[in-house]
Amino acid sequence: MSYTPPPPPPPGQGGYAVPQTNQKALWSMILGILSLVCCGLLAGIPALILGNSAQKEIAASGGMQTGEGMAKAGVILGWISVALSVLGLIFVITTGALTNGTTTNL
Repeated sequence: MSYTPPPPPPPGQGGYAVPQTNQKALWSMILGILSLVCCGLLAGIPALILGNSAQKEIAASGGMQTGEGMAKAGVILGWISVALSVLGLIFVITTGALTNGTTTNL
């Protein structure tokens, strides 16, 4: 008795491409977090720009890109950072918080 191997499986039907995470969405989220922690407007505005761009790219990809949640988080954190920066600037201007307490009488 000799052993005959089973027939090979039928050819594949073609796989599908695995969706990739949009890199702009990832960087938008990272910059959004940094904008709240330490960088303010310097990271908040790029987070907004990258997040909006990533959302458009993800929507146009037809399911081939993921990361919509990260893009949305980056946009939201960017807006919070911009709002806090503006409020801080208004506070500093109206209260004179950066002066040394000296006044000049002219």
